Amino acid sequence: MESKQFQLNDIVEMKKQHPCGTNAWKIIRMGADIRIKCEGCQHSVLIPRKEFEKKMKRRLVEADPQ
Repeated sequence: MESKQFQLNDIVEMKKQHPCGTNAWKIIRMGADIRIKCEGCQHSVLIPRKEFEKKMKRRLVEADPQ
């Protein structure tokens, strides 16, 4: 199975919708755990990388390479 590609500051779509009504999340921290911030209500969540890779559907917006 192909591993999903993502990097810091990407906006990704998760499989389940957030209670505020949006699926778009911005990756704001990466490591063993990944912190994502809801683009709708700005709520942030810290989840283990393995769980994040399982729950992530696709990348919506790729971060600008610097």
